[in-house]
Amino acid sequence: MAWTPQAGPQLAALEADWCDELFFGGERGGGKSDLQLGYQEDGALKYGKHSNGIMFRKTYPEMEELQSRAVEIFTASGAAFRTQPSGNYPFSNCWYWPNGATVKMRYIENEKDYGRYHGHQYTRISFDEVTEYPTPDGLLKMLSTLRSANGVPCSMRSTGNPGGIGHVWVKARYVDISPPFTPYTDPETGFTRMFIPSKLSDNQILVRNDPNYRNRILAATSGNEALRKAWTEGAWDIVAGAFFSRWDSNKHVVSPFEIPADWTRFCSFDWGSSHPFSVGWWAVSDGTLPKYPSGALIRFREWYGMARPNVGLKMSAQAVASGIKERENENIAYRVADPAIFAENGGPSIAQSMLPLAWKPGDNKRQPGWTQINNRLIGIDGRPMIYWFNTCVDSIRTIPGLQHDKNKIEDVDTDGEDHAGDDTRYACMSRPWIMPKTEPEPETDRWDNAFNEEPENDWKTI
Repeated sequence: MAWTPQAGPQLAALEADWCDELFFGGERGGGKSDLQLGYQEDGALKYGKHSNGIMFRKTYPEMEELQSRAVEIFTASGAAFRTQPSGNYPFSNCWYWPNGATVKMRYIENEKDYGRYHGHQYTRISFDEVTEYPTPDGLLKMLSTLRSANGVPCSMRSTGNPGGIGHVWVKARYVDISPPFTPYTDPETGFTRMFIPSKLSDNQILVRNDPNYRNRILAATSGNEALRKAWTEGAWDIVAGAFFSRWDSNKHVVSPFEIPADWTRFCSFDWGSSHPFSVGWWAVSDGTLPKYPSGALIRFREWYGMARPNVGLKMSAQAVASGIKERENENIAYRVADPAIFAENGGPSIAQSMLPLAWKPGDNKRQPGWTQINNRLIGIDGRPMIYWFNTCVDSIRTIPGLQHDKNKIEDVDTDGEDHAGDDTRYACMSRPWIMPKTEPEPETDRWDNAFNEEPENDWKTI
């Protein structure tokens, strides 16, 4: 084998060939791309013509850096790259070893790109920088192509850094399910998954050859604490690039408590069928509990219609309405929803289909709505004006991970899982809160003072 794994996490990841799915990620400079290339080379040399590998990035241009390193590693073990198919080389953009092993270099930008690979057979699949994908759908569908008629063990490896639009689902699928280096067996599929953290300090080749690399990362993240923690500490609880950078679970997430009976309660709703729907129940503090300022919103219950991350249950409007009523055991002052449910497209609207459960149209102005949430997160005098019971797991999971839209910095990226964020936006816009203005200290002009002082001499006498 031309490539040798470094001692520590890289070696552990390569030797875990018994693991169906492994995620190797964390700090910048941890040797993630090398691990992917070594994993593919290892399969090619072990299993020869029965080894069919494939490596993915989100787009072909993003594949360039990986391909550049592949030239160094794969050619050293005898492989040759072919850009066009021919009689002896049936695949384009593919590495071929003398023993018959192959590794294709490809892209999957979204779920529909899976169609190019439906019916294929692969023994090893690599997804590099997987946190750039808004959903796991493409990755999950590619699992169906893992098969071998020759008894070759089949597996998938993915890599990435904290942050990015896919941060939430990657963290949920790999990081949160089990401690690092500890396999998790999916009870439904029997598949094993494992997370191995990558650290710059474990990449001694880079540390030796480029001792200033970490300093450049520190310089690149100056003033952005979340990004710095993500890139230098591999921190998955800090979301780099988060839209709601003021979110602090220690402040905003609270243990359930008995809500006073006379507090106003209302409901907010974001409709979804192929995507999840999100229902939130809120209480409005009247200030009688000292911790919660008057007017603060407390999300005390939610219902998130999810089959898997960012994929809905496809329930009918009537079934969702029934489910909402079943979950309520208190008086609801009003219900506010995405105004899109009132659209009539040749038949009853979604709102009409949910009757007798009645809704009023929410204010759907996006930027003012996000500002309302952000201002409530900041609050006043160190006390937030919005809270979540820790039982509201899906809004707590998704809202902190929302990212800025690349083209509209004042909006969230709608490719992310923004449904609980949307219903929270309707809730906040139904009870707008104005952040008190802080009056600046009056500036004293030194010349005013000078003219107010008694002169030592009367200029008229000079």
